[in-house]
Amino acid sequence: MKRPYRVVVAKPGLDGHDRGAKVIARALRDSGFEVVYTGLHQTPEQVVSAVVQEDADAVGLSLLSGAHLSLVPKVIDALEQAGRGDVLLIVGGIIPDDDIPKLKEQGVAAVFTPGAPLPSIGRWLGEALDEREEALGV
Repeated sequence: MKRPYRVVVAKPGLDGHDRGAKVIARALRDSGFEVVYTGLHQTPEQVVSAVVQEDADAVGLSLLSGAHLSLVPKVIDALEQAGRGDVLLIVGGIIPDDDIPKLKEQGVAAVFTPGAPLPSIGRWLGEALDEREEALGV
């Protein structure tokens, strides 16, 4: 990782289970990322507000409620409206295999489901952000 990237980890929607999000936030922090965890029950607008306020490089959405096909597009739209369509978006949680291609078509960079090794998530994210900065000439 070229620098400590800032990542917002968010729990959009009504899902009240945040253990996985907290585990991911800690794993990313231990991998050298600056992590901001928004807490439970965030609206897409609140998630994007945190991304803008924190000048985040990436946002990770933790979704267990089955509302991913509804909430992710709203976050993507709100990022675009806020002028932050450049933020790398990843999703984790209980995501059916059939829905992963749909999310990627909408602009999700990666989807991590239960059992994904924690070090591999941080490694992938660091490499993806490094590649994005190289492509942008930053």
